[in-house]
Amino acid sequence: MSIDPTELETLRDALIRASAAAIRVVMMAGKRVEYGTDAEMANAIADLETRIRRAVAPRSGSINFSTSKGM
Repeated sequence: MSIDPTELETLRDALIRASAAAIRVVMMAGKRVEYGTDAEMANAIADLETRIRRAVAPRSGSINFSTSKGM
């Protein structure tokens, strides 16, 4: 099950706002998430940013081969 990039961006933005306000407890989709340190929250934000990049990146439909005669 993949999450829509727009939803991922919404989650990321909420974490960034919470981090900026020094709030470590976040309620998302009816679930309470508490981050123990700023580093944990930063890792969660970085993970969401990676997922967003992967979700919007075009997928290549070709495969490149490289051959040689071994010389």
